[in-house]
Amino acid sequence: MLLNGMKIVSFCHFLQGPAATQYLSDMGAEVVKIEPPQGAYERHWAGADRAKAGGVSAFFLSANRDARSLAIDLKHPKAKEVVYRLIRQSHAVVENFRPGTLDRLGFGYAAVKSEKPDIIYASASGFGTTGPYASRPGQDLLIQAMSGLIAGTGGRRGPTAVGCAAADQHGAALLALGIVGAYAKFLKTGEGTHVEANLLAAGVDLQSESLVTYYASNRGRAALDRDERLATWFHEAPYGVYQIADGHMVLSLNPPDKLAEALDSAALRAFIGRNAYDGRDAYIAAVAEVLAPLTYAEIAAKLEAHRLWFARVEDFDDLRRNPQLLHNETFRDVDVNGVTVTLVNHPLRYDGKLPGFTGFALQPGAHSRSVLEEAGFAAEEVAALLDEGAVFAPTADMPGGGTRAAE
Repeated sequence: MLLNGMKIVSFCHFLQGPAATQYLSDMGAEVVKIEPPQGAYERHWAGADRAKAGGVSAFFLSANRDARSLAIDLKHPKAKEVVYRLIRQSHAVVENFRPGTLDRLGFGYAAVKSEKPDIIYASASGFGTTGPYASRPGQDLLIQAMSGLIAGTGGRRGPTAVGCAAADQHGAALLALGIVGAYAKFLKTGEGTHVEANLLAAGVDLQSESLVTYYASNRGRAALDRDERLATWFHEAPYGVYQIADGHMVLSLNPPDKLAEALDSAALRAFIGRNAYDGRDAYIAAVAEVLAPLTYAEIAAKLEAHRLWFARVEDFDDLRRNPQLLHNETFRDVDVNGVTVTLVNHPLRYDGKLPGFTGFALQPGAHSRSVLEEAGFAAEEVAALLDEGAVFAPTADMPGGGTRAAE
């Protein structure tokens, strides 16, 4: 794979950091996850009332594949020696604690750089390492609110949150992008880089088109007030979501004359030549009335004949039957302690192939012994670290991290 040979020490928890390192491990990087003896936060919490598969948190399973786990008490006197030996043998350190946390533990950027001058040190935070908000907690919903994303979503029904951790996931992708860019620099020059990412920047970056359009249009806040069926504040009608006889569908950018012809509607022909943005509320209401009594199959037959843009609104159950997603191998079923769980695969292909999958560290410290032995610790040193409570591990390493692809 692309990043075979790259070694990463990860001080990451929650979603942004783990998801970023998962993108990198998918591409072949070796990721060692440093976590406390009781395990990282995402092992103990998940949505949907702490959903689990095989006793393992769904949150953990969403963003930690192929990461090896070293469970260690970072406050133990021998922790620095252990971790720094790993860092000196690695290309990158990735962390997403609040600014200053790792500095207090002795693993901040300045300390790590002094030990390994060519290190790639990637820091992800809520708002950045400096500034008036630096010490605030950064969490996806807070970022959606503070980045304008909630204000710009929902239309007349009022500010509406996006139904997923959009800022976290985009922040993870940006963090991974920065690390890969720094690694390319390292391979060319031998120099390290301090990569800094934050969720607020990610939340704003998600809306680049919307924000640039907003400031250029000079329409002000009134532009956000619109029929709730309109998908965005800046698109003209009929760009939106519609209830139909057997569910919901969306219409994308479609010329009013072609749409009126396709649906053979006198009501819609009345809007031909009008401003589809300034008159967006009236136009979308008229389109909604025409579509409401029709089934998706009836509408699709009419619109496909005129090569218009539309789609059915599919729910999560529909995705498992979607023929394109099946063709793309978007999902992967794996065995977790005897229970099959569905994962979302890496989103890219390389030379026509998806990245492989080796497993999860289903317990904190599942790889503590093997990670330390590979770093050069003798068997007696590993045993002493375990006995002294500096490092923690299950009774024996779990082969392959404890999971395998379902047959």
